[in-house]
Amino acid sequence: MNLDRKKRFAAGLSISSNIVLTFLKIIAGILSGSLSIISEAIHSVSDFMASILTFFSVVKSSQPADADHPYGHGKYEDMAGFLEGILIIFASVFIIYKAAKKIIFGLPFESENDIGIAVMLIAVIMNFFVSKFLFTTAKESNSVSLYADGEHLRTDVYSSLGVLIGLVLIKITGHTILDPVIAILVAVLIYNAGYSISKKSLMRLLDYSLPDSDIEKIKSIITSYENVKLKKDSIKARQIGPSEDIDFILQFPEDTSICECHKICEKIEKQIRSVYIGATISIHSEPICYKKNCQNHCPAHNKVCSK
Repeated sequence: MNLDRKKRFAAGLSISSNIVLTFLKIIAGILSGSLSIISEAIHSVSDFMASILTFFSVVKSSQPADADHPYGHGKYEDMAGFLEGILIIFASVFIIYKAAKKIIFGLPFESENDIGIAVMLIAVIMNFFVSKFLFTTAKESNSVSLYADGEHLRTDVYSSLGVLIGLVLIKITGHTILDPVIAILVAVLIYNAGYSISKKSLMRLLDYSLPDSDIEKIKSIITSYENVKLKKDSIKARQIGPSEDIDFILQFPEDTSICECHKICEKIEKQIRSVYIGATISIHSEPICYKKNCQNHCPAHNKVCSK
């Protein structure tokens, strides 16, 4: 299975699992009246909407560059990741509101939770395996939207496990006030995940630079070549969806021929792409003596390539 098909399969699997779990949690929440189960149902609805966004972004981002999108469609994944994070945050705020209202106004607490225990156990098992597959595929493809969806489901694993433990404790102790308290704890966990996802995606949408560790990797590749100098502060590198966009300026000795310059640039590109698969790399070359006020008088100027 090629990588694009695997990404689409992972996104489709997430949609299918979320449909099943949302349906089960809504039924369990209605039958038991448990707020913690209903909060989990709301969480699953946001998971479902997020998985739809993920599927759309994965399909769209895999399309090649065209006249309207000359730099490709990678930003669709970043946009989907940001919207998923916002959905998670809204879901958490709604859950906290409902739980706080139940505690403050002393609304009746329900204790019928056998069906809820069974559904939460199913949710924990299903989401554990689906999120694991999503993370594996996201790592292979460097997909921010699949990672966000996996993070979405991983929080569902923890929150469902928390609700499951709470329901068991309610059944043992009879303290039904644990129900809205657990719902609030679940909501805090959901909020943190949503904030993290939306922040990371927004940074990519705003073209934040790659981490310093990545910049140092690129520098180490360039400096491994003799007779080539990286122009100071010329590296510009950002993440666009699943791939990187890398731009820098190389300086060559004045007597370097166009052919030699081109060969070295190709070798450097190839080595960088062995680390950052699918990266878009743009290299500008100029002579070491290059200055704005002397370029027209430099005898070597016309011998050096400009790529």
